[in-house]
Amino acid sequence: MRTIDWVDGAVEIIDQTALPGEERLLRLHTVGELVAAIQSLAVRGAPALGVAGAFGVALAARIHVDDPVALAVAVQKVETARPTAVNLARGAQRAAVLIPHGPEAVLAEACAVRDEEIAASEAMARLGADLVAELCGARPRLLTHCNTGALAAVTVGTALGVVGELHRRGRLAGVIASETRPLLQGARLTSWELTRWGVEHRVAVDSAGPFLMARGEVDAVILGADRICANGDVINKIGTYAHALGARRAGIPFVVVAPESTVDRDTASGAQVEIEDRGPAEVTAWSEAANPAFDITPFDLVTAIVTDRRVIRVDRGEKP
Repeated sequence: MRTIDWVDGAVEIIDQTALPGEERLLRLHTVGELVAAIQSLAVRGAPALGVAGAFGVALAARIHVDDPVALAVAVQKVETARPTAVNLARGAQRAAVLIPHGPEAVLAEACAVRDEEIAASEAMARLGADLVAELCGARPRLLTHCNTGALAAVTVGTALGVVGELHRRGRLAGVIASETRPLLQGARLTSWELTRWGVEHRVAVDSAGPFLMARGEVDAVILGADRICANGDVINKIGTYAHALGARRAGIPFVVVAPESTVDRDTASGAQVEIEDRGPAEVTAWSEAANPAFDITPFDLVTAIVTDRRVIRVDRGEKP
């Protein structure tokens, strides 16, 4: 199933905040509803956010067809709903280019963004599975972080798509899904998807990942990205950097899987990226909190980056 789509004049999503307890569909008819869904993480994941951005502009183009000022304001709200993932703004901007040609042209471009992300996921699954087999041999044990399946990418997924492909090939021994604080995307969403696929897995607290690597229980780390900078720095869900350090210490591959749409050649390094802070409410109700949504993994801790078009061997000096 598609976890985000355009259905009968509205954006339809699986509400990721309700999983795993309830499989709830939301129909979003306005830009305000879509922006709220993005900010609450009802829809999340870099590829899915690119699609959401494009569909948000399609909604705006229909609602404000005779009011260019209101339309411009609505597009800007979609672009900036979350600041860190590059896909959201790119998807919105790509659809916005078609505004002079009318709402139907905008919608057609948004649907093209969706279809390209679906194709990209299928390509990444194949390329990534081939690479993991090359790096790790038969039946590796993988650790993944956050959620990178169909929920994050319309269908199939990025890093979790690779996991699914290895499972289909009979080349996977098992998966450790880190719980991913503070909203537990790993424990809630990744575990839900792996269970649906019949993949043997365990959930581990985030801080246990490097220790499990050190004990020899993990053959490779595989995860996604919200932005890949020109130098290869990887911006991804908070906790990624710690797993990269653990993988380097354990001497195991650290593989990033993300579509070409996530590669940001206009940003030189992670130092230029605004890291979203989601405030204390998700962590604590009685004190201030540091709650960055993402961290920056330096390129020299990355073994390889897999996109839908290529494998970039960062460990060999290759750059995005």
